[in-house]
Amino acid sequence: MPKILIVEDDLDIAKNLTVFLNKSGFATEHLASGQFVVETVKNNPPNLILLDLMLPYKTGEECCIEIRKFSQVPIIITTAKVEEASRLIGLESGADDYVCKPYSVMELVLRIKAILRRLQPLDAINSRSITITEGSFDVSFNENAVELTALEFSLFKLLYSRPGRIYSRKLILDLAYSDIRDISDRAIDSHVKKIRKKLRSIGVEDNIIESIYGAGYRYSTPEE
Repeated sequence: MPKILIVEDDLDIAKNLTVFLNKSGFATEHLASGQFVVETVKNNPPNLILLDLMLPYKTGEECCIEIRKFSQVPIIITTAKVEEASRLIGLESGADDYVCKPYSVMELVLRIKAILRRLQPLDAINSRSITITEGSFDVSFNENAVELTALEFSLFKLLYSRPGRIYSRKLILDLAYSDIRDISDRAIDSHVKKIRKKLRSIGVEDNIIESIYGAGYRYSTPEE
């Protein structure tokens, strides 16, 4: 039974989440502040974390940054801040997704299931016919291959290695283009467009690089 760590200082919200998640087949643990979040994740790792941004003792952003130093456990940020900048704070600190309050608990459960389904080991991804070859910058699909440029491959590899995780443009610049100076957000959008076109040329009909409005991009495994 997958275990969800709920980090939420609003006890009514936490209670409601616990009931729905338990009914949906998840075990749960609740923390009402950021004080012991990192310690809890180290000592008793959950399968996914629901992490509020505004917490006593330590913010959700601070918790997320510290957790990412030792764990890639999926993290969904929950926040009452709806501005784009606030959403990006969570993503750039290492979160996989975000939801804005007030939210539908049922929708949140579906998001949790989707993330846990998407976040599979690379060998599971490969079994769905998409493979990458670092030495030649090739991407293959059903025995067809196309060569990406070095920058295109770096971007695709980042997204491919963590299906379902949303990467903001800033995070892509930091992680995929860390050695390149003076590269803009527009360059990322151009590379994504070219990668999609090349993938279509080898038969990938699904839009496996999804644009998330106001947030960035994520890789979604193609349908069988």
